Amino acid sequence: MTDASDSRILQVPSGVAGERADAGLAKILGLSRAAAAELLLQGLATQNGKVLGKSDKLIADALLDITVPAVINRLEIHADLVEGFKIIYQDDDIVVVDKPAGVAAHPSVGWDGPTVPGALLALGIEISTSGAAERQGIVQRLDVGTSGLMVLAKSEIAYSRLKQAFRDRAVHKIYHAVIQGHPDPFEGTFDAPIGRHPRAEFKFAVQKDGKPSVTHYKTLEAFRAATLVEVNLETGRTHQIRVHFSAFKHPLVGDTMYGADPTLALKLALERQWLHAVELSFVHPTSGEIVKFNSEYTPDLVRVLEALRG
Repeated sequence: MTDASDSRILQVPSGVAGERADAGLAKILGLSRAAAAELLLQGLATQNGKVLGKSDKLIADALLDITVPAVINRLEIHADLVEGFKIIYQDDDIVVVDKPAGVAAHPSVGWDGPTVPGALLALGIEISTSGAAERQGIVQRLDVGTSGLMVLAKSEIAYSRLKQAFRDRAVHKIYHAVIQGHPDPFEGTFDAPIGRHPRAEFKFAVQKDGKPSVTHYKTLEAFRAATLVEVNLETGRTHQIRVHFSAFKHPLVGDTMYGADPTLALKLALERQWLHAVELSFVHPTSGEIVKFNSEYTPDLVRVLEALRG
């Protein structure tokens, strides 16, 4: 960051279209709503060339021209990012982040919390403009309640090559999860297709006509009523780990959406599923070298492990 103001031109993602300008800019830029409102009151944002008021509505795909004062860049943004958000690595083509729970992979309808692209933009890190408006630069996703490693593309060539690498299953993704009970066998593979849940709008389920989905797992540590497992995703379906373990009667601890015991979650004071993306490796899209990144458990997950061991 420099002491000069930072001018940015971007398109309104469909995920915030129709929202008040102060609320929408807060999400896009990773600012507090108060900071976004102050920016608007100073006349520092236009939409399709017209100065935005804080109660004006954002228009899908409209062009925003925003000037962010350095004082907001330095103070407001860092204060208002969700605690634990980290940049693990970046170069001209990619950026790897360590995402805490509570941050969405991208803007979407109904989500009013922080997003990864918004947090990066707030830190002055621009990502590729390839992809749908609300998913520009996004080559993989993590659930809001899942923490850990996520890679985004900064250049167009990186976006194209990383998307293809994920399609070709050439990206190595390792997760750790704590599941209820003890799996039998302690090491194995779930090969069961996943599709949208027939009765719940935001859920997925094992379905005969679903997309092929393969999850490999092995036990790392067994507790009295739960097990820490390492998971290697061969495919990358939405909610894949959560759906597979739930379908095989071992839902992730804390994942009440997919059948976890709410009493256990309450006892452990866990407000999300115990799931963390611990390792990510792939061929760098431009250098051709294999790059590998690792992430430590977040404090809430460590606390749960300590309670289970105790």
